[in-house]
Amino acid sequence: MEQLAGALPTWNLFVLNVYGLCEVKVSGDGNCQFRALSDQLYRSPEHHKHVRKEIVKQLKDHRSLYECYVPMKYKKYHKKMAKTAEWGDHVTLQAAADKFSAKICLLTSFRDTCFIEIMPLYQAPQRELWLSFWSEVHYNSLYEIRDAPIQHKPKRKHWLF
Repeated sequence: MEQLAGALPTWNLFVLNVYGLCEVKVSGDGNCQFRALSDQLYRSPEHHKHVRKEIVKQLKDHRSLYECYVPMKYKKYHKKMAKTAEWGDHVTLQAAADKFSAKICLLTSFRDTCFIEIMPLYQAPQRELWLSFWSEVHYNSLYEIRDAPIQHKPKRKHWLF
């Protein structure tokens, strides 16, 4: 379900163009929020396990900040979020903002709220992280067009068409 078609809908392209941004696509394997955060923090989505671990630690160490936003027993939620391929949500985004002292700027496919800003709760942000959130199922990393990393397409095996 998290896999996306190759082309973005017109509305999403419009939003990216308005902000002068381009996307770095990350794998749609259930870890996309953490991969996108990893790409913003480390310029690589491959540190997603570390990012998830840090966010889960933040959730555990500061339970009182987050538990009122969780629609289940907090211990169960915390355990669930620690699992690889468990989808991140608005609570993990807030925990990420707090843990990494970052303002998270989220461009979405929602016409009425295409821009959402998530601020750290008890500190001034030290950095900005930009993510896209399309159709309620997938996150990607965003860069200003002039700062975008070069994306290399994986080489196809000669026997694949």
